Amino acid sequence: MSDTAAASSIAITHGAQNLPLVSVDTYNEELRDSNGFLGDRASKRAFTAMLDDWRERLRRSGDDPFGDVPTEAISKKRLDKILSEGEPEAAGLVQSAIDEFAGELCTVLRRFLRLKSWHSVTRVAMGGGLSCCRIGELAIGRAAVLLKADGVKLELVPIHHNPDEAGLIGCAHLVPRWILSGYDGLLAVHIGGTNIRAGIVGLRKRKDHDTSKAKVLKSELWRHAEDEPSREEAVERLITMLKSMVKYAEKEELKLAPFIGAGCPGIIGSDGSIERGGQNLPGNWESSRFSLPERLRDGISSIGEHPVTVVLHNDAVVQGLSELPYMADVKRWGVLTMGTALGNAVFTNKEDE
Repeated sequence: MSDTAAASSIAITHGAQNLPLVSVDTYNEELRDSNGFLGDRASKRAFTAMLDDWRERLRRSGDDPFGDVPTEAISKKRLDKILSEGEPEAAGLVQSAIDEFAGELCTVLRRFLRLKSWHSVTRVAMGGGLSCCRIGELAIGRAAVLLKADGVKLELVPIHHNPDEAGLIGCAHLVPRWILSGYDGLLAVHIGGTNIRAGIVGLRKRKDHDTSKAKVLKSELWRHAEDEPSREEAVERLITMLKSMVKYAEKEELKLAPFIGAGCPGIIGSDGSIERGGQNLPGNWESSRFSLPERLRDGISSIGEHPVTVVLHNDAVVQGLSELPYMADVKRWGVLTMGTALGNAVFTNKEDE
């Protein structure tokens, strides 16, 4: 049987624990305290709330450096610029929110490290929307200092790729490398609580089918949170985006693998269902009558002459998989994604093949 034929006939397990290069020890841990989900204290929303609170404190005794602009309307780019070039008081305001956020991040990390599934984790890659800006980098750095000062042996590193691209690149590690052999790229999907991105992940052609140099060749981003679509509208828009990627590949004479990798929030069942954790997605994605992999196969039934295989996993897991080339020197490692919510996963590297 040829590699292509074998790829079409293998049994695909969504949300798999056993992946080609790593074991997924845990993901989507939902820690709670008296105020609700502990992870909510270290999400992008949490940082916005902290900055808003510091602004309110200033208003009580003086002027707010941001005036009447709503906190949620202040871009990360503007906050970064204020830190480097802004007036001292405005920069101090932003820094105060960063320091508070870093403290909450430490609290969350300490709780994770008490879990049995997180024992012996020595490095955590920090992803999500906050990790790709200076405010996020400073929060990560401050949290690392606080943990080390308390004797916690844990290395925190910003994720290497842009988080949007990392959520696509990680899809190349969801299946054995031989399945992608002979192809220029694959279709990948990253679904978040705010954005949906579809793209083509280019593969570096080598005899060993190495995916360590995978990169995004083309992508399209849709901020679905701004449009408030229904679930069906969101899925149809995603399929349209994927079809656009297929057309682009044909135009550029890129040979796509008959494979779509997808990352989505929540606990992913082996049948491709979203068992829980999809509350930030548009509509009810946890319905027993809804299967995203089936919908994608209905929309993109074949690529070239071959039927399409779709693999769905948790979005934090997929984003973490993009870090595989940088985690070879540790045994157990994790990922936290500071996005709409706080995604999390822990991996154990397998022995070299």
